[in-house]
Amino acid sequence: MDIAIPIFDGLTALDAIGPYEVLSRLPDARIHFLAAEAGPKRTENRMLTLIAERPLDDMRNPEVIVMPGGHGTRALMHDEQMLAWVRAAHETSRGPRRCAPARSCSGPGILDGLEATTHWALMDTLGRLGATPVNRRVVEQGKVITAAGVSSGIDMALTLAARIAGEDMARAIQLATGYDPEPPFDSGSTEKASPEILELARARS
Repeated sequence: MDIAIPIFDGLTALDAIGPYEVLSRLPDARIHFLAAEAGPKRTENRMLTLIAERPLDDMRNPEVIVMPGGHGTRALMHDEQMLAWVRAAHETSRGPRRCAPARSCSGPGILDGLEATTHWALMDTLGRLGATPVNRRVVEQGKVITAAGVSSGIDMALTLAARIAGEDMARAIQLATGYDPEPPFDSGSTEKASPEILELARARS
């Protein structure tokens, strides 16, 4: 199974690496990091570099696409090559697509009329992108799965793993990766965080 993860300058690292760690453990999975041009891509904080080993044109029909989010999606919305590739891959691919934030897939109109989620700081943009906002970590709509951003990509990938290989395999992957969250603070959503923490988080997002 060919799983494509397009990357670009300004992506959120965990949006790509979290799903990679889960999906790479699927039987017969082949993960491909792609970009318009092969080479290094800097994450949004400029502290980490990921390598696209192949250009987009090398893989026209992946079975699954995992589209990361990040500040770089602003520029991505005007990247005709990337948008055309996503559109064509969406139309011909047999497996699901995942987008986080939803802006990553909005350019080709993939989200039109669908429920979708994204990072809490961007929820108000979903309506303008043709989607109905849903405040959940993972939202499945046919071939499209959206995730709430950053850490929720792991939940998305486990959901996708269950769809592809069954719940037992997804549970085994969850165990193999030691994914058993016990966060030290109960402030992982806007409903739980105090106004002061929310403002601090906005400054960091």
